[in-house]
Amino acid sequence: MKIGELAGAAAVSVQTIRYYERRKLLPPPTRLGSGYREYQAETVRAVLAIKQLKAVGFTLREVRDFLSLVTLQPHNPADTRALVEAKLCKMDEQIDRLQTLRQELSDRLATCKCCNPPTATTAGGVHRRRRVLTRERIYA
Repeated sequence: MKIGELAGAAAVSVQTIRYYERRKLLPPPTRLGSGYREYQAETVRAVLAIKQLKAVGFTLREVRDFLSLVTLQPHNPADTRALVEAKLCKMDEQIDRLQTLRQELSDRLATCKCCNPPTATTAGGVHRRRRVLTRERIYA
């Protein structure tokens, strides 16, 4: 399959395929007599695996390390497990930091005077927010 077909099948751009090749994430394709790259069908699975690993937070260096561990024959399962466990630990730390930041932002939003304007009480005791004037209301 040619590079455009590979890119379409993996839902990435041609430039992404070339970039992955330069970073040694994909095996070099064979070249046809015309100079076109010819890819094997399993390259689609490799690109999809790279996308999945990136989606869960792997850097391209970590992707390359992971793929090299998995594709080595025979590969060392302990090394692969250690790499994945280290990544999971980093992800847990990121989640903790994000949850802390989310709570801080939520607390600030709840106490922010500019984001929570005072309400006006009507005679019946019903609270009504101030009416925000839009450009249409001002110039109408």
